[in-house]
Amino acid sequence: MTLLLRNRGAILLLMLNIFLIFTGIGLVIPIMPTYMTELHINGSIVGLLVAAFSLTQLLFSPFAGRLSDRLGRKKIIVLGMVVFALSEWMFGAVSSAFFLFASRMLGGIGAALIMPAVMAYTADVTSTKERAKGMGYINAAITTGFIIGPGIGGYIAEFGIRAPFYAAAVAGAVSALITLFVLPESMTERNLEMSKKEQVKKEGLITQLLQSYRQPYFLSLIIVFVMSFGLANYETVFGLFVDHKFNFTPKDIAFIITFGSISGAVVQVTIFGWILNRFGEKNVISVCLVVASLFVLLTLLVHKYWMIIVVTFIVFLAIDIMRPAIGTQMSKMAQDQQGYVAGLNSAFTSLGNIIGPVIAGFLFDFNINYPYISAFLVLFICFILSLRASDSSKQSKPIESKGNTPV
Repeated sequence: MTLLLRNRGAILLLMLNIFLIFTGIGLVIPIMPTYMTELHINGSIVGLLVAAFSLTQLLFSPFAGRLSDRLGRKKIIVLGMVVFALSEWMFGAVSSAFFLFASRMLGGIGAALIMPAVMAYTADVTSTKERAKGMGYINAAITTGFIIGPGIGGYIAEFGIRAPFYAAAVAGAVSALITLFVLPESMTERNLEMSKKEQVKKEGLITQLLQSYRQPYFLSLIIVFVMSFGLANYETVFGLFVDHKFNFTPKDIAFIITFGSISGAVVQVTIFGWILNRFGEKNVISVCLVVASLFVLLTLLVHKYWMIIVVTFIVFLAIDIMRPAIGTQMSKMAQDQQGYVAGLNSAFTSLGNIIGPVIAGFLFDFNINYPYISAFLVLFICFILSLRASDSSKQSKPIESKGNTPV
């Protein structure tokens, strides 16, 4: 029996936790145009509100990754779910923009605790051969959360615009309790001791980020940042874009995002492992970058409802394939530092999610088309960078040490 099959119950529980987190994140997408009206805020404030979540996620992610290596995955996951539940309750209860910012920042702390621990747990309970499949399952839960989140936000909001957040808070609290009593710890005492010794010199967020350029997975981290930046540009203003340009309702926005995301979840749980084994991580990442960049640009050129659905469908599919491909690539290089590398992955994701929404919000106030032009340029430049990196890795391949996966 394979490691993945032996631990399928644990993987399912991890999928539930990460699903709830990204459902909570997705709830706000179709509701933001209404919040803009109620709170009298512009696109710049919306961008800052989205970035606030990612700012705290960035600040806490490397620390949380080290903490999961030091204390074990389970404790950090449970703590993260409790913090997440509190943030969702707060977002539903408050009325001022100040406290909305505070609640999203608290949510960022919860995500920072959960993401590295879940990714590292998955790496702990899968073999190298099964790693892509395991990461595919986790990222399928992420994608499904994004699918369900906007749907809940768009439809349940008709019964009360804050009701979805209270539901997410209750679900998060229940999941924390289930995890506390059911999920086994994935790290042995020996692995915990080894991880503590490895972490002695890895202190502080700034130090970790500055030292990351020396690591073999640094280019993967750059691609993570650029992907997050481009996707954040796209998603942050999507609801505002179609609301201003086509007068779409929250239901319309929820349906488009749901339809555009659902294929990613299907791919991740079915043929994602085969895709990576057949074409390799670097090739998959490069293709997804160029497809995402071109179809982000196409969003500005389509005008019919069904065409917007198709374009969004392809953008989300490319991103949903690329995200676990990058995670798989880095996890193969991480060796005994899965939590640490997963923390850096989350940190670079957060960095893109901070800068992307802020720029998108400001650009939106100048011209509603500018955020998508910006996203296209950044993603396409990263595609060119990924091609150059592939050529470099081929040239340097003979001198690489045995057993290492090139970036």
